[in-house]
Amino acid sequence: MQAAMEITARYCRKEMEQYGECVASKPSSWQQDCHELKVGVAQCTSSHPIIQRIRQECAEPFMAFEQCLKQNQSSAVNCAEHVTKFLTCAESVKVVT
Repeated sequence: MQAAMEITARYCRKEMEQYGECVASKPSSWQQDCHELKVGVAQCTSSHPIIQRIRQECAEPFMAFEQCLKQNQSSAVNCAEHVTKFLTCAESVKVVT
């Protein structure tokens, strides 16, 4: 989850910041009042070219990470190596223009 958040924050920073500010400013009604901004974050992450390439090119290390998390639900720290491999892969992905 942290790895996905890092990538989302890197490529969809503006959307994440707007959503975060909305949530912080509306503690009792954020789920309703900030829904459109949450949708904006989701749209950014699903349509951004680099994120699409990361999903395609780094699917294997990400699936290994998810599998590790399932096997180590009480101690996600055991999956640090998997996170590192996924982030290393994600860092190596370049947008082809």
